Amino acid sequence: MPKQNRQAGMSQANQASQAANTATEFASETNATEVRRQNQQSAQQSAQSAASQNAATEFASETNVAEVRRQNQQSASQQSSGQATE
Repeated sequence: MPKQNRQAGMSQANQASQAANTATEFASETNATEVRRQNQQSAQQSAQSAASQNAATEFASETNVAEVRRQNQQSASQQSSGQATE
């Protein structure tokens, strides 16, 4: 009988160990899924931020071009009317 009890005890220990391994594996997979989700979210936010920043820079560049053009036209008109000083 003692041998059977030992075998039963070992079987229960193996089952407990297997259950613990399964729980650990599930937790690892859950963590990997969460990390993947967070990485995707971060990449999306970064892309949106970059797109927004590029749009602002493009707008500023266009504004600067328009201002330079306006100043050039003003300067040219002053020169043609004799208002420019040298």
